[in-house]
Amino acid sequence: MLAIYKREMRSYFTSPTGYIFAAVFLCASGFLFAFCTLQMQTADVSSYFQFLMYAYIVIIPLLTMRSFAEEKRSKTEQLILTAPVSLASVVMAKFLAAFTMFLGTVLVTGLYLIPYSKYATEPNWAKIIGCAIGIILVGMCFIAIGIFVSSLTENLFTAALGTIGILCGLVVIAVINGLIDSQALRAVLDWISIYSRYQNFTYGIFDIASAVYYISICVVFLFLTVRVYEKRRLA
Repeated sequence: MLAIYKREMRSYFTSPTGYIFAAVFLCASGFLFAFCTLQMQTADVSSYFQFLMYAYIVIIPLLTMRSFAEEKRSKTEQLILTAPVSLASVVMAKFLAAFTMFLGTVLVTGLYLIPYSKYATEPNWAKIIGCAIGIILVGMCFIAIGIFVSSLTENLFTAALGTIGILCGLVVIAVINGLIDSQALRAVLDWISIYSRYQNFTYGIFDIASAVYYISICVVFLFLTVRVYEKRRLA
């Protein structure tokens, strides 16, 4: 597993993928931070993280689209199917590599706090940390979804587009929920909505139930990815 993790991490820096992802992420987050906080002259960072979460819909597929699709396209998929390691280890290694790349880029955005601290004399650190944790958990879920979609195709564009479609569907659920009159249905949609569960983090509250939910979503999609390759190994 460690060898596959190292190979994946190396591939992010020996191909344009890692650099493109980091550049797009930092440009988008920098613009959003400047607009939502510096331009508005506000110490409230919740709107910045909210918009950044929506930007994930386009940004994260850049990171995950090649995870398995590239293996098929370059005809190295058989190495995965015949490797002396479990398929779960292969999937987890690819997930951890993508998550490491994502987390490292998120940590770089912490530099935005330098100009922010110059005018935010009393920043709400509980809210900042809560939003940061929430946004990392959401990104983790999106990465797991993207890796699953990548396992279904050999076309990088299809993998990216499919992931964007699913993530857009998650946004639609959150939007529709605000238009429904039925309290019972709204409660169900609130429970399954990745975006609705993020709200408590914006108040500086570490919601353990939501954290467990996000981790469960990751486990489900990574399990589905393993099942995809188990069927291929048996075929």
